[in-house]
Amino acid sequence: MASTTEIKARVPRPAMDLANWTTRQWGLATAARRGLPDFLVIGTKRGGTTSLFNYLLMHPGILGLYPQVRGRKSTDYFFRNLHLGEPWYRSHFHTDAHLERATRRLGYRPQSGEASPFYMWDERIPERVHELAPSVKAIALVRDPVERAWSHYQERVQNGVEPLSFPEALEAEERRTAHELERMRNDPDYHADAWDWYAYRQRGVYLPQLETWTATFPREQLLVLRSEDMYADVQSAFDTTCEFLGLPSVELPTRKTFNASARAPMPESVRAELTDFYAPHNARLEAFLGRSLHWS
Repeated sequence: MASTTEIKARVPRPAMDLANWTTRQWGLATAARRGLPDFLVIGTKRGGTTSLFNYLLMHPGILGLYPQVRGRKSTDYFFRNLHLGEPWYRSHFHTDAHLERATRRLGYRPQSGEASPFYMWDERIPERVHELAPSVKAIALVRDPVERAWSHYQERVQNGVEPLSFPEALEAEERRTAHELERMRNDPDYHADAWDWYAYRQRGVYLPQLETWTATFPREQLLVLRSEDMYADVQSAFDTTCEFLGLPSVELPTRKTFNASARAPMPESVRAELTDFYAPHNARLEAFLGRSLHWS
């Protein structure tokens, strides 16, 4: 059977655009009969968010975004598309009738969700989510921040938006992202690409990001997984997530990593500098989580 990607590649662009427009119009027309997410995979960037979401979609009780054949991971609603309104957001989830049919077939209610690493990084998002879906559960993956920063940098290079060396990019980070957070706070519709693309160092300071969520949601609605644990034992991390969501666990058909890329070795001088920088931040995160993270 051809994959969704292979099918898309065969469809002419105008036909695909028309199909997207048609299904979105139907979603909007039926938005009042559509639900909201039960869970969000909120990050971190380069921490396995795509992999975890794909594993969850292998569960018979997890529904992807509507229409599911498109294979979308995120709507980007809470930071880029908020102006499109709640009916537009609801149009990406399944109808109550669809959920009822699935419930009868499964013997339990299926759950829906989406995933975006920016949901953890943008401090405006927890309150926006809570206003719309206060019972939503959030799943965060945290990865050794030294490795995360290097992976993030290499992704930006591969995407053609990073001309600097890694040491130069770290040195330029504060200048590149200066005033972006202030502008985001003052303008609810503003999305800062620089805040997403170039915060290599600061994005690995996880505790403030998690505290923003726990300041808005009860702690029991947040699950924090160590990325390295998921990479080492995918099924175990998946089982933990299913338990958190209140779903029966199933055996995964595959445990391959998604959205991975080959990486060159990190310069050792940069590794040493980042290790020293993150040490106190990691210690505070371990105290918050009540467990050791075993990072460098």
